[in-house]
Amino acid sequence: MNTDSKNVSNSASKEDNDEIDLMALLFAILRGWKTIVFFAVLGLIVGILYSRYVNPTFRSDALIQIEENSKGVAALGADISELIGSQASKAEAEAELIRSRMILEPVVNLLHLRIRLSDPNISTIDKIKNNSTDTQINKPEGVSLETEDGKVEVSQFNVSQDYLNQPFILTRSATGFVLSNGFDDFKGQIGKVHQFRGTDGQIQITVNDLPADGYPINITKQSLQTTTEQINTELSVVEKGKQTGIIQLSMTGANQQQTSLILKQIVLSYIDQNESRGSEETTKTISFMETQIPTLKKKLEDSEAIFNEFRKKYGTIDVSKEAELLLTESSQIDVQLNELKLKKADLTTYYTEEHPLVTQINEQLEVLNTRKQDIDDTIVGLPEIQREFLQLSADSTINREIYLTLVKNYEQLKIVKAGQIGFARIIDLPINNFKAIAPKKLLIIILAMLLGSMLGTMLVLLKNMLRNVVKDPERLEAKTGVPVVATVPRSPLLTRLRRSNKKAPNRLLAYVDNNSLSYEAIKSLRTNLMFGMPAQGRAGQRAKVILITGESPGVGKSFISSNLTEVFAQLDKKVLIMDADMRLGELHKMFSMSQDNGLGDYLSQDKTHLSKDNAHVSKIVANQEDYLASFIHPTGIDNIDFMPRGQHPRNPASLLANGSFDHLMKELNLHYDYIIIDSPPILAASDAMILSQYADKVLMVARYDKSIEGQVVYAVNQMNKANIKVDGIILNDVQQGLLSKYSYHYSYAYGNNN
Repeated sequence: MNTDSKNVSNSASKEDNDEIDLMALLFAILRGWKTIVFFAVLGLIVGILYSRYVNPTFRSDALIQIEENSKGVAALGADISELIGSQASKAEAEAELIRSRMILEPVVNLLHLRIRLSDPNISTIDKIKNNSTDTQINKPEGVSLETEDGKVEVSQFNVSQDYLNQPFILTRSATGFVLSNGFDDFKGQIGKVHQFRGTDGQIQITVNDLPADGYPINITKQSLQTTTEQINTELSVVEKGKQTGIIQLSMTGANQQQTSLILKQIVLSYIDQNESRGSEETTKTISFMETQIPTLKKKLEDSEAIFNEFRKKYGTIDVSKEAELLLTESSQIDVQLNELKLKKADLTTYYTEEHPLVTQINEQLEVLNTRKQDIDDTIVGLPEIQREFLQLSADSTINREIYLTLVKNYEQLKIVKAGQIGFARIIDLPINNFKAIAPKKLLIIILAMLLGSMLGTMLVLLKNMLRNVVKDPERLEAKTGVPVVATVPRSPLLTRLRRSNKKAPNRLLAYVDNNSLSYEAIKSLRTNLMFGMPAQGRAGQRAKVILITGESPGVGKSFISSNLTEVFAQLDKKVLIMDADMRLGELHKMFSMSQDNGLGDYLSQDKTHLSKDNAHVSKIVANQEDYLASFIHPTGIDNIDFMPRGQHPRNPASLLANGSFDHLMKELNLHYDYIIIDSPPILAASDAMILSQYADKVLMVARYDKSIEGQVVYAVNQMNKANIKVDGIILNDVQQGLLSKYSYHYSYAYGNNN
């Protein structure tokens, strides 16, 4: 064969192995369908219970628009707009602001969200049974909770710092209520405000209603931080789209009306704060003006009173043209000075003296004051009465102008403030739709079933990997080096009989299912053994001895031994079947006989009375035959005798090795054509190694899909170490079907099926 053909052959062989492995994996999963179905059903049950255990969850939504600028001030004119700074905000920043304690704290206080009520009498079974449980309702009037024995209403519950987040138990008493934290009991009357002093501080509570006497209610006062964190876990604030300025608020909760109410108050709290922030500068300016108007009004009234008194005393005085010009200029300077002083006072509300705008106004004031001083010096030369007249007239005029200007601006700012609405507006307030968004019961059930199925599949595969059971005869032969001489299928009829009556004795296939594949496989095994054994037994003896054992209990060696005995008896051969498992042998149940007077009893008897003197050989032989006959029992089946296990001795292995068994086998060889020995499992006892010395054939039984390959290999190795050859392996209880990859090892039933 050339190199190319070798490579093609190796590649094809590798593909076949891969296909076999994948097929084996698939068949392993299909064979474990019961486990997978069990976990799928278990997942279904868990999913149903969980979907009923969890309270329904509802959601409420609201929309807020964030505008770039407030346009209310600009609409009144440029002069007023200069007094108010422009406002701008981004939706992302506002979304974070909504989640802050500044916005949430007023809502928490209004709805008493820090008070938590719960019913400890509701168990898990109650939640599953009722499908949903009542939750507390928070309103401005207080907190309430419905229970099976009545309603809880608490309108006030304030505690000191050390009592925060600590649970209290509230119960109705004959005189009112009892509030307990496990250390202190506080008693009060329903409907009245009570203030208690406990170990850790003050407690103030008002209880309006409670369930029946003795029904406990858990009540807790949470800290503000804990409450706002809980709200934020249920609150979602995101910008809808990109750069839209639309903020979507969503909140989830166990009660639709409660959730909508809380979200509505959050929206209103934010809008109130936004409007207050938008008119903050206007409010400060109005406040400043309100403090200056009375002062200016008083100053105007004083100046007018002095001027009127002067005129009453001296009458009207004519002033020259020059004096009038100076007076006019001085009046204008005074007006400018007062306007600059007013503007400076407004600026210093927000800026320091070092600000450029303030510095510029100071320079202008200095120039005007210098000019005013020059005019005053000029006017000094005028006659005293004229000068005084001019001075009083100017003071009155200036004060009147300043006062009227300030009152005008004050009224205008009040109009501006009334028109300012902030840069956020409500688009949609939350509404109640009473449509639960969770739990999605169908989805939960499907996912639970899938997870259960996946878990079952993983367990099947894990079991298949960790517990490599016997399934493939070729693989078993390759592992052990021992040929599989027979594969015995499971008898469906016998299996049904055993399941229908577990206490019924085991039965031979010849009398239960003689047309089955199982029975034909036993006959095939007989044929194999007939042609595989010499014409005579060991050392020219008459009997041919077949030892049947297994690697572990429960592989069906007694089933194989008894049925193999029956098919050998059909050849008109004298057959003895011996139950050599003196510990747990149950071969007597196959023949519906007693276990008494068997091998264990024979080996345990004292035989010292049997002399070895040649003079008495004939007498000894006669005595020995009579003695042995008491431990061998007819089965009622032609050509078959049975030697049960007898009573359980203390040292079975020692009894087999002390020579008595050797003497027994010599006697039995004289009377039987076949002796079939059912021995204990190899890995459970060493009896099989001792018994193998007397056997012409040593057969090991392994059970399909139960015996572990490693144990079978180890058992064969243990026999080989004792210089005992295992002549063949019988694969018992092989199950045929579509899920079995090795069903081609079955024989075909050929005969009468009537």
